[in-house]
Amino acid sequence: QVQLVESGGASVQAGGSVRLSCTASARTFDSWATAWFRQAPEQEREFVGAISCGGGSIYYADSVKGRFAISRDTTKSAVYLQMNNLSPEDTAVYYCAADVRCRLGSRRSNYDYWGQGTQVTVSS
Repeated sequence: QVQLVESGGASVQAGGSVRLSCTASARTFDSWATAWFRQAPEQEREFVGAISCGGGSIYYADSVKGRFAISRDTTKSAVYLQMNNLSPEDTAVYYCAADVRCRLGSRRSNYDYWGQGTQVTVSS
């Protein structure tokens, strides 16, 4: 069973930065599309951004565009979410998800494997 593990969650002040990491137990992780989603209390889980299988395409939800950046380090089999200029509205549990078929979509149903999530709390 493939396991995704997120790390790096933190509590920060508004305007601060956090970097999340996502690693997987599968050797083929680097060849999968990987996305970040987040879920705030009593809210639906929403798409944040995704990176394609080869890493050549990355796209973001409008709400985070210009503040968040996704990257992949194939030497470490990791995908990162760098979050800058955070606001309280970014407070959520952040999840990474992997799509083995490389569809690179914003739909949760596209993704085959999910991590357990990591909490990011932004205070004003």
